[in-house]
Amino acid sequence: MSPCNRAMQAEQLDAALPQTQCTRCGYPDCQSYAHAIAFEQAPINQCPPGGQEGVRRLAEITGRPAWPLSAAHGEETARAMAIIDEQWCIGCTLCLKACPVDAIIGANKRMHTVLESACTGCELCILVCPVDCIRMQPITGQATGWAAWSPAQAAQARDRYRRHMQRQAGRAAKPPARNRAPGPTPTPAAEQPAALTALPGSPPRAGDAAPTQADKRQILAAVLAKAQARRRAQ
Repeated sequence: MSPCNRAMQAEQLDAALPQTQCTRCGYPDCQSYAHAIAFEQAPINQCPPGGQEGVRRLAEITGRPAWPLSAAHGEETARAMAIIDEQWCIGCTLCLKACPVDAIIGANKRMHTVLESACTGCELCILVCPVDCIRMQPITGQATGWAAWSPAQAAQARDRYRRHMQRQAGRAAKPPARNRAPGPTPTPAAEQPAALTALPGSPPRAGDAAPTQADKRQILAAVLAKAQARRRAQ
């Protein structure tokens, strides 16, 4: 197959993936996995969110056998969305930065919340939460794989991911302000609520200013205090 045809196949494969951007396939995103299948003969059974139906779709495009879903990469399960326990959230913004589709809104030292319509269930936010205040809630009953995820949802997720990456590229290209600590990942203006709930004990902010070293120390202290409180509660 010519490089041009492989590139076309990679586009078809990317369009056939669920676009959750969960990285469980072993690649940074769905597009990278599609490219690896087309150009590097990567196995087509490494996408748990797509399930066995997803393997069948990739097999149809590539002409390969529809092998069973790779257990090493995860199981086919009901789709879940992230739920943030606001009682434990310290407003650190780490989950905002980790979310590949900007499905979490919030700001430094403000409660965070998840946009149900945008969450892909990738679970990447759970990995970075320092106080374990995020859990996954199944929302599709017995439906799994593509039975729990529509082409329209996949298209929306891909669009949100592309815009997320464009914003990241823009921030990386922008020269850092002198003598200023890096600020939190901003939530797109169209999705910001009118007012975000301040965390208890947080000082008033002026225009979502970037956190100072004192702010960072306060966040770390809050992390440790909440973790200790949670352990005592258990």
